[in-house]
Amino acid sequence: MPREASLPKGAPVGSLIGAGDRALCTFAVGELVRPVTIGEGAVEETGRFAWWTEHDGPRSSLRLDLTGRHYADTIRESADWWETLAPVRTVPDAAFEPVFCTWYALHLAMAAPDVERLAALAAPLGFRSLIVDDGWQTDERSRSYATTGDWRPAPTDFPDFAAHVGRVRALGLNYLLWHALPFVGDRSDAAQELAGHTLAHLPQLETHLLDPRSATVRAHQVERLAAAVEQHGVDGLKVDFVDTFARKPAPGAPPNTASPEADCATVAEGVQKLLAELDARLRATRPDVLVEHRQDYLGPGLWPYATMVRAADCPHNAVENRVRTADLRLTAGPLAVHADPLTWHPGESPEQIAVLLQSVLFATPQVSVDLGAQDAGQLAALAFWLRVAEEHRELLQRGELRPHRPELAYPLIEAARGRQLAFGRYAPLPVRAHGEWELLLVANADQDTLVRVEFDRVPGPVELLVQDCRGGEVARAQTPVAGTELAVRVPTGGLLTLRR
Repeated sequence: MPREASLPKGAPVGSLIGAGDRALCTFAVGELVRPVTIGEGAVEETGRFAWWTEHDGPRSSLRLDLTGRHYADTIRESADWWETLAPVRTVPDAAFEPVFCTWYALHLAMAAPDVERLAALAAPLGFRSLIVDDGWQTDERSRSYATTGDWRPAPTDFPDFAAHVGRVRALGLNYLLWHALPFVGDRSDAAQELAGHTLAHLPQLETHLLDPRSATVRAHQVERLAAAVEQHGVDGLKVDFVDTFARKPAPGAPPNTASPEADCATVAEGVQKLLAELDARLRATRPDVLVEHRQDYLGPGLWPYATMVRAADCPHNAVENRVRTADLRLTAGPLAVHADPLTWHPGESPEQIAVLLQSVLFATPQVSVDLGAQDAGQLAALAFWLRVAEEHRELLQRGELRPHRPELAYPLIEAARGRQLAFGRYAPLPVRAHGEWELLLVANADQDTLVRVEFDRVPGPVELLVQDCRGGEVARAQTPVAGTELAVRVPTGGLLTLRR
């Protein structure tokens, strides 16, 4: 089935990948806002692959890459091309720093003391931002969006929100606050005001889907979301569910409605207007405001209005988190790519907690567990890998990324920056180090502990350090490497560091 990419959902890019990770063809469409329909697939009669793009607009530009290079290089260069088509802002360093999120740890059952308790535990571990997720705006505990749209702190659970924010920020944490941008809930005060300016009613979620083409909708949402920064002093927003604007009616459902004051042709253009107005308002108060978007709204048309983009929800799924963050790294342009918050069973081993963190080694880590329920070993593993992420942030998050073997869910991922190399090893595969390097990292997330490193030239003497999942020293040596292969025992969840 053809897919549609537009500003609220997806990115207009695709790649046909052959043997050896070579891109047989990579294409990108130079439309940043309006919907683009993309068809891809096999032609049964000829055994060939075919693709096509279609979009309703005054002009269209298409970028083709037939060079046969590594697919990651061709996709990344497509993203570089998008950057030439629209202005892109500099992303602050704070967007790349570890985040603690309340969602999986607390869900909606939270009040100011709960959040402050977790914040006080998170800051010493190395977290630098806190996302307070769904729940701050309601005293209810059920999973419903019926109270969204007013965006005022819950009076019982958060009686003095500005003071609460100040206490969290005093710990050295940036404070980001969740908002579901497209929703006005059935039981909200705003529902009556905005009832005539909706696209649809979503009964399972107990909310209306707002029409962003309406000036009334945009003014209301901008006013309410900006209050978090202007009145409560938060550092940024987690802007959720933007892709819901691109929702198609279910079969048999009544057609979408529309606001009578719609002032642009497509919903995608309305979303752009809404985000641009919100961005201008936020930056007037806080020029370095942090804004998180989420897969699947990740395309280049959104880059000016966000600082980070998070992998779509995949709790307890290290493989999905690895794949989604790697995919985002190739297509997210200048934005910081964040993992879906890592969460685990209270009895999980430190080794497996380390593996979870290694699965998102090349993204900004987010975590959401009850930190007060973790034992010393669990906290040691968490703190160690947060230190690794911070120490090597430029290499891991801004290095040139090459995820290998996409058909096998990226069992090996590498990043390069200058004379530094880093590998995430998620299967019993050799690591191949090319070029002149001074620092080489191998994070071993596989149960096979014999890590083989293959070189394209004799490296000579190297300084070797092996650490376990908690950062404890397992081995340290000055090792002469006379050949082009080195085999080292690295514990699961551990780290191999080579320097020369």
